[in-house]
Amino acid sequence: MKKTFRLEGLDCANCAAKIETAVGKLEGVKEATVNFMTTKMVIEAEDEKMTEIIAEAEKLVKKIEPGTVMKKA
Repeated sequence: MKKTFRLEGLDCANCAAKIETAVGKLEGVKEATVNFMTTKMVIEAEDEKMTEIIAEAEKLVKKIEPGTVMKKA
């Protein structure tokens, strides 16, 4: 399953790369990509774990780039 999110307030390319790496390491994630120019993040993961992966991804985004909000695109 793929889900796309908008990272509102993302203004740091290095932070985007850190978010991509951190979310990609979460259990159940097949692939995570963050496009800094469009501020979009795509998470491809196992269907049954998607809810908890999204929750963990939101925590990581706030930790790495405070002030950035993850919203469904």
